Amino acid sequence: MSSAAPTAPDAVPEQAVHPTERALGARLARLLAAARRQRTDLLVGLLFVALAGWLTHGLWPDPAGRTLALNPADQTLYEWFLAMDSRALLGDFGLLSDRLNAPDGVNLMTNTSVIALGVLLAPVTLLLGAPVTFALLAAANLAGTAIAWYLLFTWTLRARRLAAGLGAALCGFGPGMVSQTNSHLHMTAQWLVPVIVWLVVRMLRAADPGPAAPGADGTGRTGPDRRRLTTSAIGLAAAVTAQVFVGEEVLFLSAVTLLVMAVSYAVVDRDLARRALPGFAGGMLLATGLALLVLAGPLWFQFAGPQGVADGMFSPDYFSADLRSWWSISPLSVAGGAEAARLTTGPAEYNTFLGWPLLAVTAGCALWLGRRPLVVACVAGALAMGALSLGPRLVLDGDRTAVPGPYALIAGLPVVDGALPMRFALAVLPLTATLLVLAVDRALRDTGRVRRLVPALVGAALLPLAPTPLPTADRPPVPEFITGGHWRQCVKPGGVLVPVPLPTPRDPWPMRWAAAADAAFGIPEGFFIGPYGRDGTAAMGTFKQPTSALLAEVARRGLQPAIGDEQRQQAAKDADFWGASCVALAVDTPHAESLRGTLEQLYGPGTRVADAWIWRV
Repeated sequence: MSSAAPTAPDAVPEQAVHPTERALGARLARLLAAARRQRTDLLVGLLFVALAGWLTHGLWPDPAGRTLALNPADQTLYEWFLAMDSRALLGDFGLLSDRLNAPDGVNLMTNTSVIALGVLLAPVTLLLGAPVTFALLAAANLAGTAIAWYLLFTWTLRARRLAAGLGAALCGFGPGMVSQTNSHLHMTAQWLVPVIVWLVVRMLRAADPGPAAPGADGTGRTGPDRRRLTTSAIGLAAAVTAQVFVGEEVLFLSAVTLLVMAVSYAVVDRDLARRALPGFAGGMLLATGLALLVLAGPLWFQFAGPQGVADGMFSPDYFSADLRSWWSISPLSVAGGAEAARLTTGPAEYNTFLGWPLLAVTAGCALWLGRRPLVVACVAGALAMGALSLGPRLVLDGDRTAVPGPYALIAGLPVVDGALPMRFALAVLPLTATLLVLAVDRALRDTGRVRRLVPALVGAALLPLAPTPLPTADRPPVPEFITGGHWRQCVKPGGVLVPVPLPTPRDPWPMRWAAAADAAFGIPEGFFIGPYGRDGTAAMGTFKQPTSALLAEVARRGLQPAIGDEQRQQAAKDADFWGASCVALAVDTPHAESLRGTLEQLYGPGTRVADAWIWRV
């Protein structure tokens, strides 16, 4: 008598499992295995995300009702940019926007409008509002930049994780990055820079045929790897193109830095330069050509298109780095003090505040590492960019001297005058970080006392620069007239609404109305760069129309002027010039009664709609 082996009641024969389920299970198992292998990297990334969230946590309780206290005007500007960019998802977008400075509009390429970021996060903006997108990007740029540099250090330099983590933290959360987070999204979005560097390095390695003896490099390759050259060039063209629509100034600074580094590297390693130059030059030409195919039109539009400008509007003498600021510590760092703030133009420009401990340790690490080509290239790049940050004339402790700075050699060149000299110092941050990564990595591979000494010195130098949370403050809510959609009773989508008082570069707050409505209507004047300087040169904002100037004076002084036929006729002309559908005044605007009385004399009785008075013109 035989008996069968017992079978578990819930057992399923293998052949009964669907192939798709087996494939999904295998894929999940591979993902879990990869996560276990990379758990340290994942932990580092999460730490960077947590740090970025902590630094910007003042915005998160209420993004619409909170603002970065050190630079609220620029935050208003960028929220409008993000709202305008989001309209690409609705098919209502162009590089010349009529939703600001009506009727002339603004050139979005001339302005730092972070088009790629705005379009990428358009669903967030349309669903949750531009302030949420702004807060998200303020944190994401910091974390994303740090993570990208960490991956470059670990994958390309093959650095130990501790070394890569220290360097990446400096790249993403150094003094310049934290200060620029005060509303300069185009400057902190640097997470594509490590990608560009990686593609350039990949292209160089592909262009190098190896030593003179065939196959002596161990790869069996006797010439350039044309496939990798081509794919690197295509990738580089794509990354450069994307960065143009994220932040051109960062791309310009990166290009200048890489140029200095390439020349320095070639001088030190001439054999590599001779071997790789033909293939590398060909790859760069291909990348340049591909990028220009896409960028030629937008760049022409930026410099020569309607409302475009070909010059910079910021004085290089004013925006020069103070030499003393290099060995000072940022007021936004744990060891910084408010007295150092006088060494720069504002709290968004602490680009040079590396502090003497970090400068001393970095110099010591560079000397210890010796004449390695990458070390020499980083030192040359840091010295060149640091020197250019000093501007046309050296400034020491607030005093402008007669000593010319290296920037004087390139001042006035096309494109150059569009970059602020002190921002050249931002490129020193990743170069310094790279030297520290190389030094710590070398020490960690050593078995002597330097294994602990070098990381301890680097950590001690970085500790005073640890960032503190960005100061934030409450801001007035946008009128319910806007947030509740009541503005549609006043102006059709795509029309022009005139907020009173009108926005200016100094007081751009009414631009929040348009941002809260996803830029569905246009407004006159505002905060932007346009060709309103002498002979069509770049200027901030535009000319005020007489009625706008009149209302601005009432808003400033609170005194209601006498209005006659001349002012009423001018008000009608200005409304016609703007193409306005209506004028709106929020009831809680300072000096609202005087403004309302003035508007009634100009346009007749107003109509109360929600928490605003409107005049259909």
